[in-house]
Amino acid sequence: MTGGYDGRLIALEGIDGCGKSTQARLLAGHLDALLTFEPGATALGGSLRSLLLDPALPAVTGRAEALLMAADRAQHVAEVVVPALSAGRWVVTDRFSASTLAYQGYGRGMALDQLGWLVDWATAGLRPDISVLVDVPVAVGSGRRAGADHDRFEGLGEAFQQRVADGFRTMVTQDPAAWIVVDGTGTVDEVAADIRTAVAGRLGAQGRG
Repeated sequence: MTGGYDGRLIALEGIDGCGKSTQARLLAGHLDALLTFEPGATALGGSLRSLLLDPALPAVTGRAEALLMAADRAQHVAEVVVPALSAGRWVVTDRFSASTLAYQGYGRGMALDQLGWLVDWATAGLRPDISVLVDVPVAVGSGRRAGADHDRFEGLGEAFQQRVADGFRTMVTQDPAAWIVVDGTGTVDEVAADIRTAVAGRLGAQGRG
């Protein structure tokens, strides 16, 4: 949690095509919060994002992938997230630590305890005040991405995406107080309204700029 900071940190999570990027933007606008994302929100992160996501670049091993994600997050937290929280701003991020556990852990099959340690080390223990899972069936996410260019993760197929989806749901079950789950199959406005209501119910007063 963001103990010690005046701001609040809200992470939007979910499989590819769930709509979380759109919802992160809308929520940040509603809260007058800083909108950010992973991977790639810093100058260093931009280079790491290309290495991680560009399918035209050489393949990355699972351990290297996890380490690159951790490096991106460490820079993101130090350069973007913590300064904003310290200044009293609320921050909405499109992906955070849970994505590492879902994608590299449940998706890739890497050891969850080791990834958990890596995530905590990269963030210096910083965790979201709340994580919002925008939950959709894998087929819905795939349908929304149909015809678009796929990055390295999006091109791994529905079986991989199902493992990731199941991983997010398992994390919710294990720590429900840390999560809000919103049905992402409605219209953009319906999902946005559900997220706003749920976040207000859990965190109270809105953020400030």
